[in-house]
Amino acid sequence: MRKKIIAGNWKMNMLPNEAINFIEELAPKVKDTQNEVILCVPYTDLFYALLTAQNTNIKIGAQNMHFEEEGAYTGEISAKMLKAINVEYVIIGHSERRQYFGETDETVNKKVKTAFQYELKPIVCVGETLQQREAGKTEEIITQQTKLALEGLNNEQVENTIIAYEPIWAIGTGKTATSEDANNSIKAIRNKIAEIYGQTVANSVIIQYGGSVKSTNAKELFEMTDIDGGLVGGASLKAEEFSKIVNFEK
Repeated sequence: MRKKIIAGNWKMNMLPNEAINFIEELAPKVKDTQNEVILCVPYTDLFYALLTAQNTNIKIGAQNMHFEEEGAYTGEISAKMLKAINVEYVIIGHSERRQYFGETDETVNKKVKTAFQYELKPIVCVGETLQQREAGKTEEIITQQTKLALEGLNNEQVENTIIAYEPIWAIGTGKTATSEDANNSIKAIRNKIAEIYGQTVANSVIIQYGGSVKSTNAKELFEMTDIDGGLVGGASLKAEEFSKIVNFEK
């Protein structure tokens, strides 16, 4: 039985004092959950978030990293740097990174490999645009992105990769894929993984849904057969709302 993982992606929000207050408010609200809780915070919040989340069940992740270990990459952060402060997770290939910062399937794959080299757990984002969806290319796009992101990994690494299916047209728009549509897309991703790495591996991989997840639709989404939790954007910026998503079964 796969566990549910609910990860918040704060994007470019929250100052360090706000991060501390948020985690202090969230921790008692989610302390009894059986689900895994992750907050992916801006670089400037990482150290404060890690300290505040100590002795709680909240894990801390970063929102991006470079694939090189070190070098002349002004403004970038390496996996080695994240590991040095005990970050556990890192989002890789978010659609906003692809759209605004030139992320490609190739760089996503390089980053995933580097994450494993430094024992970071990657949350790899895949998703189609509205144009691609309307052209009937959803499955083709997301399975190809998944295949390229995982290229060169061994079975154990694939099993430890979290995939986040985020239809780009649903991110921050208030639109959500229906639970059936989201589940079918995630099934297609799982089938592609089974085709390449075998059914046992595919059955183990956590595949989340992201795209306007909120407390009012979390239960319906997360109770689908193939959806293993969510990557939550805007709704992860309010502790009360995010705690309701984490505790969706209640």
